[in-house]
Amino acid sequence: MLKFKKVLQAALKKGKFMEMPTLPQPTFYIFKCEQSSPPGMPKPSCVNENTRDLFNHTAQTLMKSGLMGPVQVVRTSCLGRCQMGPLMLVEPGHFMYASLSKEKIDRIVQEHILGGNPVEEYLIPSSFWGEPVKLGN
Repeated sequence: MLKFKKVLQAALKKGKFMEMPTLPQPTFYIFKCEQSSPPGMPKPSCVNENTRDLFNHTAQTLMKSGLMGPVQVVRTSCLGRCQMGPLMLVEPGHFMYASLSKEKIDRIVQEHILGGNPVEEYLIPSSFWGEPVKLGN
């Protein structure tokens, strides 16, 4: 790795590569469950005919607020709490929001993402979202 870094620095000095600006890390990641069950499945899912546009609504809300970039919205499959869906997980902090609607997403963006205060009444009940499993020692 050190050799590569020296070669890259030499190339930059000779003007062979354009120096790229440092990109900051996102402040938040929003993982939106996009799992849908086939028709007739007894298990509920986060995406159905009434909720299929929640991901796009989240992305559009972030864009309109000028937050796309510092906040990354990511499509994900099952988050394992299907009975509480539609769901999204906000990181950092392991904040799992349940039973989402467009109105709830708007409030989460305003109060949690912009204001720094999680919207407690939309968080999944602790009986469904306990402490993380401790790994290792």
